[in-house]
Amino acid sequence: MFWKSKEVPVRPRVAAIILAAGSSTRMGTNKLLLPLGDLPVLAHTLLAFEQCPLIDEIIVVCREADIISYGNLAQQFGCEKVRQVLRGGDTRPQSVLAGLSACSDAVEFVAIHDGARPLVSQDIIMQTVSAALESDAAAPVVAMKDSIKRIAQGKILSDVPRDSIAAVQTPQVFRRTLIATALKEAIASGASLTDDCAAVERMGITVTATQGSYRNLKITTPEDIPMALALLEQEESTCASGTDMMSIN
Repeated sequence: MFWKSKEVPVRPRVAAIILAAGSSTRMGTNKLLLPLGDLPVLAHTLLAFEQCPLIDEIIVVCREADIISYGNLAQQFGCEKVRQVLRGGDTRPQSVLAGLSACSDAVEFVAIHDGARPLVSQDIIMQTVSAALESDAAAPVVAMKDSIKRIAQGKILSDVPRDSIAAVQTPQVFRRTLIATALKEAIASGASLTDDCAAVERMGITVTATQGSYRNLKITTPEDIPMALALLEQEESTCASGTDMMSIN
């Protein structure tokens, strides 16, 4: 008897573009090389994408002065998916375009992530990539905790309902051709972009919102390091407790 083989669906190839070209002005030193627990900040970020089964390759975009040190860091911590470490542009859109050009020809989707978000979880990466594979564009968001007010000339004018707004995080995931076109059009028109989603939104395309996490914080100022460390230690403690319970059972 001959069995008819079933076709196995092939998942589109996905690359992670890690943006690490910032000058760390507010930190006063290169924040991506600062220790966070046992690893540098950037190592945490790279390993999160290295360990994600939906990510096939990684591109690191940075300042020219950091290319060698970041390349060595990737090798030191076994980040085998890192395809290239290259110089970024003067702006975020230019850096993303540089990363897009460095992806292999087979890449159809890209996950654009801030190198300074080292605590991004596997759930956030997986959910956002999966949503983008269905809708072409997706980004994680979290609800605003504080009351939001509309102001003008130093005066509070009105309340802004919190259920109508959210804080957006990364990775922001897009079909490669879509984000490339959106960024080139935005640059050509001189548009000011707050993030990568804004480039797509200005084309009239809706970005799917996925569930982010307050743990997925961006390290920007010195105060963020102890906060990130506390979150990391809490996570490690929770994992260790879970392991202990499993071994007892």
